[in-house]
Amino acid sequence: MFSYSSNSHASLSSGNAALIRRLNRSSILDLLRQSSPISPTEIATRLNLSLPTVMRILEELDRLGVVVRLEEQQYSGGRPRSLVSFNGVSHAVIGLDLGGTKMYGTVADLCGTIQAEIYRTSVPSNPEENLNLTIEMIEELLQVPRREGQQVLGIGVGAPGVTLFEDGIVTWAPSLGWRNLPLRQILARRFGLEVVVENDVNLAALGEYGFGVAKGASSLVCLAVGTGIGSGIVIERKIYRGYHQSAGEVGYLLPSKEALGKPYEHFGALESLASGSGVVQRATELIRSQNLPIDVDTLTAEKVFDWARNGEPWAQAIVDETVDYLALIIAAISVVLDPEVIVLGGGVSRSADILVEPILNRLQGCLPAPVRLVVSNLGYRAAVMGAIMLVLDTSFEHVTLRSS
Repeated sequence: MFSYSSNSHASLSSGNAALIRRLNRSSILDLLRQSSPISPTEIATRLNLSLPTVMRILEELDRLGVVVRLEEQQYSGGRPRSLVSFNGVSHAVIGLDLGGTKMYGTVADLCGTIQAEIYRTSVPSNPEENLNLTIEMIEELLQVPRREGQQVLGIGVGAPGVTLFEDGIVTWAPSLGWRNLPLRQILARRFGLEVVVENDVNLAALGEYGFGVAKGASSLVCLAVGTGIGSGIVIERKIYRGYHQSAGEVGYLLPSKEALGKPYEHFGALESLASGSGVVQRATELIRSQNLPIDVDTLTAEKVFDWARNGEPWAQAIVDETVDYLALIIAAISVVLDPEVIVLGGGVSRSADILVEPILNRLQGCLPAPVRLVVSNLGYRAAVMGAIMLVLDTSFEHVTLRSS
């Protein structure tokens, strides 16, 4: 028999209230970022919140220095309204994108202005060395001179693999050799700052929402096509991770019934065909089968796309196949999620000039709704921009700021 105590009810009510406060604060921060200066009354009207709720959150953000009250006022025929503005330069975020081959780190303010950036080369499948590199990058970024009084709000890390966001654990990142690594705990203890750890493509999607071509979209999917393939899903500003934290792993879609009943441990079925690695593999097989005088040991996806632009028939055939596979992925995303926009990112997006239009042509008339497919304008910076958004969202629960 199910027993429901008053303590359980109190706990649920407390949890719901905390969630509502967090959602309200995120919505207000988002509106402030995009529409400053703005009056508290307009915030309340546009977000359908009570004015006391808005004022309470603004007071909290004011104490933390994230908003400032302006002396100027807004006149709209009645009483003058005071204005508030987002103070994005008051804080900085350390953002890291730990790619499969390269690590990229930044110091940026809350407006997305990058103040410093560094690069490192990861060591394939060497867990200890890659963790040391991550720590060294953060230490170096914390030493970067910042504007006077600017505080570090937190650290956001994008990992190339499956992550448990709530626990901050990287459960499996094969390129780094990490399995069940409690990365958030390690970094929080080391640096004494708020730390968020998220899948790198999820962060990229959030970056596109906050600062990129999908800014402010009600729903978006960021499709990252590089060494592998993955996607990040943002719905009403929030990352959708799925029950098993693996939502968006579209590289594991099956291209045909022949792919059924086979194990895919490192690359998914479509990923092994349509990713940059898949392009190189298919091109290598074709070059060898036709005995073409091309050095396959130095072959890259970018070279294949360049040959296709120059009219090489074998390369054009590979690109045509790649378009087919990517169209299948985008079709699946579209009919299941129907996002407002799909953003193409990752290394392969640099060849969008020969991919986007053919993909859309393949899908013409096939789907119940048109697809809006755009190319990322953030490029390799998308994930660190997402780190700003995620740290901003989570850090005010337990605030620890560092100004030096």
